[in-house]
Amino acid sequence: MSSERWTENFPESGVTAFRRAEQLLDDRRPLDALKALGTLPETESEAASVQLLAARAYLASAQLRRAEAGFLRVLELDPADHYARFALGRCLQRQSRLPEARAQLRMAAAMDPRPEYQEALGEVSASIALRRGA
Repeated sequence: MSSERWTENFPESGVTAFRRAEQLLDDRRPLDALKALGTLPETESEAASVQLLAARAYLASAQLRRAEAGFLRVLELDPADHYARFALGRCLQRQSRLPEARAQLRMAAAMDPRPEYQEALGEVSASIALRRGA
């Protein structure tokens, strides 16, 4: 979730807004983070870090369709972003779209076998198995 590449050649006001939004999201204030981002997601549509931050804020504020679109945009820009795949999987899980969630979580876990990715994959797989058995 590094933002250094994007901020190198960006006006200071945009960097300040981005950093403020990051802090607000860390403070569990996703709606305020989205306000702080303002129009950056639209004006910086090619900046994966901006799109990822906005998608994370949408997910944290339960705007699941917007979050999904944001994570998909990040993956268009950087298909190797394992965190975006993980977060997209979580977003799909919250929408009860479990087979789609499992596919994204499998890819994330294959790309980077972090424990949280493995746990999420196991959770979704277990939910799918329970639904089949019910």
